[in-house]
Amino acid sequence: FSCEWAAAHFRFHPPHSHLAYALQAGKGGTRAILAAVQAHIITYLLFTRETECTHLERLCRLGRGEQGQALATALAETLWATGGGGRAVVCLVTAPVTTMPREGCRASSFTERIRLFEFSEKAAAQEFISDHINCFEGEGSHGVILFLYSLLFSRTLER
Repeated sequence: FSCEWAAAHFRFHPPHSHLAYALQAGKGGTRAILAAVQAHIITYLLFTRETECTHLERLCRLGRGEQGQALATALAETLWATGGGGRAVVCLVTAPVTTMPREGCRASSFTERIRLFEFSEKAAAQEFISDHINCFEGEGSHGVILFLYSLLFSRTLER
């Protein structure tokens, strides 16, 4: 992955601003993934989330916690749909491992630390993502790459 991909993570505009519902997107290849997740975020905020605000007010009155919940819901929905409605796989980075790469491969110190968490219920996947949302939002978290890996493993390599 390029430096641009490695630095990409899910980041909202400031809470309670007129773009509080929107993800910030840099230039390049990560924009397509961010756009797909953004569509799920807006769907959740406008049609699923319970609030007393009007539709347009719902988008602008988001606090930090609501942004995280919207992102967790959007990621879980996307992974669940990708898995055909029967499974979702979430990839997270674990502590450093001291294994040597196979011959002909080079260590990336990132890929070797990915751990897969498989879920057969959408609610459980969403709760897990919500509990670990900082793994997708945090600076230096490789959040977009982790989500891309999660999509691939949810879909399965055979499909």
